Amino acid sequence: MSSAAEQEAVAVQDGRTAAVVVEGARRGAPVPAMPVWPGAPTPLGARYRVGPDGVAGTNFALWAGGAEAVELCLFDEEGRETRARLTELTHEIWHGFVPGVLPGQRYGYRVHGRWDPWTGARWNPAKLLLDPYARAVDAAAGNDYGALPPEVYGHVRDWPQQQIADTVRDDRDSAPYVPKGVVVHDDDDWADDRRPKTPWADSVIYELHVRGFTKLHPGVPEELRGTYAGLAHPAAIEHLVKLGVTAVELLPVHQFAHEDHLLRRGLRNYWGYNSVGYFAPHAAYAASGTAGQQVGEFKRMVRALHAAGIEVVLDVVYNHTAEAGELGPTLSLKGIDNRGYYRLQADARRYADYTGCGNTLHVVQPQVLRLITDSLRYWVTEMGVDGFRFDLAAALARSMHDVDMLSPFLAVIAQDPVLRRVKLIAEPWDVGSGGYQVGAFPPLWTEWNDRYRGAVRDFWRGALPDVRDLGYRLSGSSDLYAWGGRRPYASVNFVTAHDGFTLRDLVSYGHKHNEDNGENNRDGTDDNRSWNCGAEGESDDEGVRALRRRQLRNLLTTLLLSTGVPMLVAGDELGRTQHGNNNAYCQDNEISWVDWSLLGDPGWKALFELTSRLIALRHRHPVLRRRAFFSGRPHSADGLRDLAWFTARGTEMTEGDWYAPAATLGMYLSGRDIPGRDGRGAPVLDESFLAVLHAADRPAEFVLPGPPWAESYELVVDTSREEQGEAPAVVHRAGAVITVPARSVLLFEVG
Repeated sequence: MSSAAEQEAVAVQDGRTAAVVVEGARRGAPVPAMPVWPGAPTPLGARYRVGPDGVAGTNFALWAGGAEAVELCLFDEEGRETRARLTELTHEIWHGFVPGVLPGQRYGYRVHGRWDPWTGARWNPAKLLLDPYARAVDAAAGNDYGALPPEVYGHVRDWPQQQIADTVRDDRDSAPYVPKGVVVHDDDDWADDRRPKTPWADSVIYELHVRGFTKLHPGVPEELRGTYAGLAHPAAIEHLVKLGVTAVELLPVHQFAHEDHLLRRGLRNYWGYNSVGYFAPHAAYAASGTAGQQVGEFKRMVRALHAAGIEVVLDVVYNHTAEAGELGPTLSLKGIDNRGYYRLQADARRYADYTGCGNTLHVVQPQVLRLITDSLRYWVTEMGVDGFRFDLAAALARSMHDVDMLSPFLAVIAQDPVLRRVKLIAEPWDVGSGGYQVGAFPPLWTEWNDRYRGAVRDFWRGALPDVRDLGYRLSGSSDLYAWGGRRPYASVNFVTAHDGFTLRDLVSYGHKHNEDNGENNRDGTDDNRSWNCGAEGESDDEGVRALRRRQLRNLLTTLLLSTGVPMLVAGDELGRTQHGNNNAYCQDNEISWVDWSLLGDPGWKALFELTSRLIALRHRHPVLRRRAFFSGRPHSADGLRDLAWFTARGTEMTEGDWYAPAATLGMYLSGRDIPGRDGRGAPVLDESFLAVLHAADRPAEFVLPGPPWAESYELVVDTSREEQGEAPAVVHRAGAVITVPARSVLLFEVG
């Protein structure tokens, strides 16, 4: 901080101090001039082009509502800055064409305006700002510190009176410390790409982290591990193909920043839910360079996955940015137009926070809505992706305050000719009042169904008060989604996700163990619904270890036999552990990376083989991938129904049975009554199946239902068996009494 002599109170408005400017490190060197032609206000961002007069250069366009002036800043390889004012203003867009500016050029903006935090005005031209439309970001100069430098804050972070620190303007130059945009030129038209276009009902999603998936992969060259090129490598794709998944859901790949509180603890933001650039692939995941090369590398990754029949879905964070609240850094939107981009409280100095991350984008503002939809279309049309999972989607669906399913964001998506054709997945909640919206999103949207997660976890740990909820979850959650033309695939079923325990930890830990995060184990949820099988953490007891592996098989089998869209988490099929950490967002290390050595263990390899076999079974049988909800009514004279539920006595469930606790449940799926027709108009016919789920710790007798349900039952899957390879067929006659092993799933093909 500068001395007292260097501090100057610059204004008093309405009897209050509007700002105190810290004058230290003033920019004193003369600024070289550059020619700036008028250019065009569209498209936004930096676009390289060759004009009709043959002059090559870049058009720059920035929306900055309310700003008084905008300076374009160009940087050479040594970081020297050249500045010029953009004097053309069209509909609040500042623009200009600079001849001679070529792809690879690093740039940013300085935006001038009032400093009056009490009214939400936080313009500060000392802070270099990232272009929200930058298609590549050179982040080499930033995020590599033990803490964020004070220069990156628009206010004086260490002001003695902390209660007003955010109102004290810091005039030190941030340019050496912040990421910069990069001019990119790419005329790729994707003519040689073939999108898989997998129907929703046929999809199996695999949530993975670009860096963590390949960082330890022995088949990926070391220099490519942890990168887009590493994920595109044949060794990485081979695993996905063998497993049988149809889509990868990538944890955030938009350019993101690390939080100061993590940097101070020697940690980094690993998951990436801290976006700062909505058009730029995160530079740290590029093996080829950060001066625009990351764009081409990302596209090559998408092409390679498409060639293998695998779609690419991005986990996107449009609900908040890395600029946090009033005490957060000034990196981009906060300095361009704080009031235009963010939701502010009635006290405009403070931010409305529906995300738990300090700020919330003001999506009802036309320019914010344009930023988000332009970004989405860009990733579809120019980067080749196939869909999006929207983090805290309820925050995007808020109108002025309440969640509104007729909100501008949802309305725009529904009518957009590009976006309405891709996969749209909502995380249907936020942290604000009324933010839990599972089952409420309109047609076109699928949703993460956390009620599925809770019911399945509770059943297999023996904590489900009755089986009514489980029945809904296994059969597509019609209680949540059978309205407005929605289908069973509106439910994205999952038992685990990136946040929370891994599948192995779910059966190994009764409590979270997040000490490595440096927050005294206060972070992360306490509602894990886990069971450690009798010992906390890793155990040498072979009985405990065998039980855990069986529980993993039960959970995976339940997931992959359920109606809806299953989602797996990378490494769960291998028994990956985070050693009890259920909030590994800041663990960019072996805690989070996929441990490929597990495939060398026969027990974990058997788990992978079972998962692959179940996915293949799902792909072969349309009865497991229904496109319409079950009716539960007889479809023929013999009384056979498309879905039936059975007690261990072999009798159909009664109303009373549903409201009672039960450890054994039979689910009959008829392949004779599948709605719809195939591509040639013929009825869809399949085999019928009976799944018996038994969660008790002792074996139980089960009576196999007789006609009209079946004449015989052939055992297809038995999770009590460690090895799941081909075995002699076991066929039982209808009406037979069988013994169901303790804690197991038996799947029978009906004859």
